[in-house]
Amino acid sequence: MVGERVRFPSRPRFAPNAAHSRAGQEIRHVRRSGEDIPNGEKEKTVLRIAVPNKGRLADRTLVLFEKAGLKAESRVDRALVAELGAEFQAIFVRAQDIPEFVKDGAADLGVTGADLVAESGQSVDELLDLDFGRCRLVVAVREDVPVSAPTELEAGTRVATSFPGITKSFFDEVGVEIQVAPVTGAAEIAPHLGVADVIVDLVSTGSTLKVNGLREIGTIMSSTARLIANHGVLGQPEKGRRIRELVTALESVIRARSKRYLMANVPRDRLTEVKQVIPGLSGPTIVEIQNGNGWVAAHAVVDDHQIYQTIIRLKELGAEGILVTPIERLMP
Repeated sequence: MVGERVRFPSRPRFAPNAAHSRAGQEIRHVRRSGEDIPNGEKEKTVLRIAVPNKGRLADRTLVLFEKAGLKAESRVDRALVAELGAEFQAIFVRAQDIPEFVKDGAADLGVTGADLVAESGQSVDELLDLDFGRCRLVVAVREDVPVSAPTELEAGTRVATSFPGITKSFFDEVGVEIQVAPVTGAAEIAPHLGVADVIVDLVSTGSTLKVNGLREIGTIMSSTARLIANHGVLGQPEKGRRIRELVTALESVIRARSKRYLMANVPRDRLTEVKQVIPGLSGPTIVEIQNGNGWVAAHAVVDDHQIYQTIIRLKELGAEGILVTPIERLMP
């Protein structure tokens, strides 16, 4: 899962072409049952979205969908499915299994990290960067190791990682022969135990590496949560239309995250200067105030990181009644 670690497993990390869990078996059963219903009796097909079953990535995914108008109904611990309105259904599975569920059609869509999609090697369509779960996959060594780049590592270096596929491909590209030591969590301890000389692991701030006496010597890739789709589903007229509508709704929520709606009463004779302070998306909206006596209301969408300075400048121009509110959605 993006930015999170799990315990060392007692089974392989991936089980290609097999039902990964009880969830996978039930999902496939539901799919077959739907196909057995005569066409004339079928209700509108529900699109299945594979969602991480735990962790921050799962929580933020459900919050995003709720803001887009798809609140998960009856979501309780250990639930395998939850309805997302009338047209979508969430199925809760391990984040690392989601690319395969989407690839083989057990789910139409999925939300998981770009790092897990790359590691899986599954062929899926990426529809949208959801702009959360941000992290980097980096190469790190002990503080006392005298190298500053991955290309300086000696041939045969052992690298501990839970991303063996990405790691092997990266070092092949830079021309360094390595030995991969697969792990599925707590890779930071490997150099101190003699399990490996180097690690490839996910970091958000890098603080965990520093605490464990490690330092970065290279970044392999950056990752965020992504919305992915089965290759064939977009080509189906009805499903494709509904997926595009979903993407539009999610984009509107993502676009609104960094924006605020600002309203202020400003002197009419300072409008030229006000328009320079709050240009908005295509210029501020100016509204007449009844009995305004030389005042008008200016409304505009402002970047949240500019709010502080914007208010200061508006006050300097004589603005009053300044109000700033969050934006739930923002359509272009």
